[in-house]
Amino acid sequence: MKRSAGIAWGLFLVLLLAGCGGLRYSQVAPEAKDFHPQRIGVLPVDAGTYEEARGTADEVIAAVLVNRKWFTDVVAADAIGRQVQSNEDLRKALLDYLTKLKTVNFSDPALSRRIGELCRVDAFLVTSVDYWNYTMEGEKKVGKVGLSLKMVEASTGKVMWKAAHHETSRYYLIKPDLKGVAESLFKTMIEEMPH
Repeated sequence: MKRSAGIAWGLFLVLLLAGCGGLRYSQVAPEAKDFHPQRIGVLPVDAGTYEEARGTADEVIAAVLVNRKWFTDVVAADAIGRQVQSNEDLRKALLDYLTKLKTVNFSDPALSRRIGELCRVDAFLVTSVDYWNYTMEGEKKVGKVGLSLKMVEASTGKVMWKAAHHETSRYYLIKPDLKGVAESLFKTMIEEMPH
């Protein structure tokens, strides 16, 4: 009898732990339950040292958001990039906002509101690439993509959602397409994003 109970308990724990996949990190602001933006902007991704992710990660994020049909309009990173090139006010607001966010983790409400007005969006995504490479994990060769995201309400500067996660794809001879890994990763991540 004790042995049967022990086996049942062990099986229960295995099943419980198997269901605990989830994201590495995800936090939704309490106000997000009433937050339903119509237009969302995808700011150009901070690729960091992973130059090959520049542009590709932007495309993946915009395409997945468009396909989800959660928003009436998705302003892609290339469109925002063109606006930044032609609009000095937007360039300064975006640079100042991202500098404050990165250096002191402060989402400046005045700068956020200005970005929202100039890009005509209700919210925007700030994305950083944490991984975008081929590497070894133990004895396994993997393609690895990691992203950190923040969804900001433009009118208030409030970070409504932030998340970080990574995904790997094991390979033997043929390297996986990191764009495909990024698409799978972003689809998983946005399941927890307010909309």
